[in-house]
Parts: sequence; C-alpha cells; structure tokens
Amino acid sequence: MALETVIGLEVHAQLKTKTKIFCGCPTDFASTDDSSENMQTCPVCLGMPGVLPVLNERVVELGIRTGLALNSEIAAICRFDRKNYFYADLPKGYQISQYEHPICKGGHLEVNGRKIQINRAHLEEDAGKLVHAGAAGLHGSDYSKVDFNRSSMPLLEIVSEPDIKSPEEARLYLTELRNILRYIGVCDGNLEEGSFRCDANVSLRPVGQKEFGTKTEIKNMNSFKAVQRAIQSEIERQTQLIEKGERIVQETRLWNEADGKTHSMRSKEEAHDYRYFPDPDLMPLSISRDWVDSVRATMPELPASRRERYKTALELSEEDAAILTEDRSVSDFFDETINLGAPAKATANWLNGPVQAYLNENKIELCQSKLTPNNLKDLSDAVSGGKISSSVAKQLLVDLLAQGGQVDKLIESKGLAQVSDEGAIKSILQEVLDRSPSQLADYASGKTKLRQYFFGEAMKALKGKANPQIINKLLDEMLPKA
Repeated sequence: MALETVIGLEVHAQLKTKTKIFCGCPTDFASTDDSSENMQTCPVCLGMPGVLPVLNERVVELGIRTGLALNSEIAAICRFDRKNYFYADLPKGYQISQYEHPICKGGHLEVNGRKIQINRAHLEEDAGKLVHAGAAGLHGSDYSKVDFNRSSMPLLEIVSEPDIKSPEEARLYLTELRNILRYIGVCDGNLEEGSFRCDANVSLRPVGQKEFGTKTEIKNMNSFKAVQRAIQSEIERQTQLIEKGERIVQETRLWNEADGKTHSMRSKEEAHDYRYFPDPDLMPLSISRDWVDSVRATMPELPASRRERYKTALELSEEDAAILTEDRSVSDFFDETINLGAPAKATANWLNGPVQAYLNENKIELCQSKLTPNNLKDLSDAVSGGKISSSVAKQLLVDLLAQGGQVDKLIESKGLAQVSDEGAIKSILQEVLDRSPSQLADYASGKTKLRQYFFGEAMKALKGKANPQIINKLLDEMLPKA
C-alpha cells in the first residue's frame, strides 16, 4: 500500500519586546545558574492571587507585522482565553492564550515555488521551566527546581495547515519562516535560547485518501536538522506499524538525538481537554484598520522579494541570492554597497566568501565587525583598477573587518600598492629567465606547466605586488614557443 506523509508544524516564536506580555518584567535571556533563577519575575507572572494582567501594546504590533508578512487576515476583534491544565511550571494553573478569535487567520508561506497554507497565528504567554538537578533519578536528577523567568514571555504561535509533504520541506519551511521573522524584527530566531521552537504533527495515509491518518506530535527538537531527522524517524516508525497491521496511537512523542528515535511521552490532548473559556481579566481587543495600515507602512522588503530582485535586476545566481538574504543585516549591507557604485557580483563574492569566512571563524555578526560598505566598495575598486592584487585585498580585508580604516591609507602605509610598471616587471622577468636555463629549455621542449614557475619567481621577486595580468602578458612575449 502506497502511503503519503502529512505534516503540520506549530512554531512558538518569542517576540522581541523589552517587557513580558502581561507585566513589566524584562525579557532579557537569563542563564540557568542559581544566581539568575526567578530573578525576572513579579506577582503577575508568578500568578499571585489578586493580580491582574495588562496587555503589552508592542506585542500586538508585532503580531500584526507577522500577519502582514504571512499574507494573513488581521482580526478586527481578537480575544484572550484561558487554556487550563496543570503542570509544575504553570503557576496560575492555566495559560493565557487565544483560541476562537486569534490575531491572525489564514495566510501562506512560499517554499520552493509551493504555497504552504497558514491556519492561524495567535498570541499567548510562555510557561516557566523545570531545572533538573542532583545526581540521579528523573533525567539523571534526583530533584527538580522551577524557574519562572520565562513565565509570561510573549509568544506568537504560528500554526501551519497539514500541507507539508516531506521532512526536507518541513526544514525549508522553518528556515524561511525564521528568516521572515528576523527580517521584520519580530523574533531573534535563537534556537539555542528557545526563542524559536517547533512541534511537528505527523501522520500517514494511503495515497488518494482524503481522511487524515492518526497523528503524533513530536517535541524536543532544537535545530532544523533535528526537525528533519525526527520527522523522518517518525515516518519510518509509523510505516512499520502500518505494514504490520498495528494501530497508530495518537500521542505526544519526544525526539532523542542520541539514538535518532522518537519516544512516547504522553497521550495527545484535544482542544476540549483544555476547557478553554474567555479570560475575564482581559477585554476583547479591537484592532483598527488605521493601526494595521500604519504597521504596513513600516514593513521592510521581505527575503523572497529580495532574492527575486537580486536574480532579475542584478543577475546574481540563485545560490548567491539565497546566501545574501539569509541575514537581513548582510542583505542591507550588500544593498548599501552596490548603491555606492560597487559591482553586484564582486560584492556578492566578497560577502559570501572571505567576509563570511572571517565572521564564522571569529563567531561574530557582520554588524559587530568594523567593515563598512564604503570600505568594501573602495577595496573592490582598488582590485578592479589594478592598484592591488586580489590576494593583497584579502589581507587588507582582515584589517578592515578587525580594525576599520580607509583602504587608500592602508595601502599606502603598508606599502601594498601593486607594481604595474611594465619596464620594471620585464626587467625582473628577464633576470628570472637568465638564471633558469634548464627550466627554459624544458619549457621549450613542451613542458608548458613550467610557465607557472616563471610566474611565481617573478611574483616572489616583486614581493607579491606585481600585477598578474602584466606578468602574463610579458610571459607571452618573452617565453619561447613550445
């Protein structure tokens, strides 16, 4: 029996606000050592009796921005509900979320030319977390502590329709969604700190069948690669059960990176299990069309639009366009550089090559370096104008990234200007040929690879500063015909 995969993703994105969703506590990421636990809390996010939540306006604005970026309908009226369940990290015994009236409905995200439909995006507060400690027992611990620093952090849960057809497509969807959220300044997308988290719903059904199969939800995936591997593992597990004639159990499963398998965690809850009802402490929220329009006016050009512009208007390759648009700060830097008059392809080569290599090696972002668009434009001009060689330019680039400065002054102070005087280069080449009679004879007999030897000796004599085009031109004239 031929089976097809049905995948839906639920992404929890922590919104980039200075304070939590319903109180004034800061949202700075806190470490998990004893000194920081429960230090970013107050009676509201600790769920003390008698306190009242007050909605953070910035949270709503970021929700609107996300809806616009995902082609969603922004609700005129949205409402907060109480999602009731018990867990040690949920101090109130319920989570304030949105159920029947979310801030965003519908929408889509394009992946490889195919539209993945969005079901909804709704605002909610985060729970706290358990910190396992001690020597043995649960998860290698003999006791657990509760840290409420994360409690009431502002989240936007983005729920896809079950439109995703493969683990690879799931990874691409998450990559594009994270990229969009970072572009519009909604979420920093930091998986390590938990500000971008994903749960995957996976089911199988016979090809051609309209009804969905029994789904399982996978949690505990902390990278896009882990999401892809976890979904693939779950597909293989469900396939084996179906082929044996066994029943798929609807449940929540945890991904274990160590053994590459999913493991049963608990039975899967349905919406009615949470007994949603409107939160009596929060009034329904009215979102005016003027507010939506004002947010729309501040939206930046999105990654997909930039990629298309780079390919069509600037004639960059698909690969160059994709790499440049992975990070908005890099894309903005690229745009500013070419607006100064630098050639697009050369600028892309610099940013995607040696600049990115330096950033990766030093584990910093481009904005943390000293390089400016003017620097990169001047460096490109110095190479294309024959003032310095490309190898010298790469040396200078490291100085510009680390310390900044002006290209012309660095070239002058370091004595790096390229030698383009044909007379001087010809004289050096003649000296090389005169002291290399055996190599010259071998070259004349057909060993043409020795041309590189003559080139290298001339470049060495000129301390790497000779113009390579002129060396090659003179070698054509001075070497015997092979």
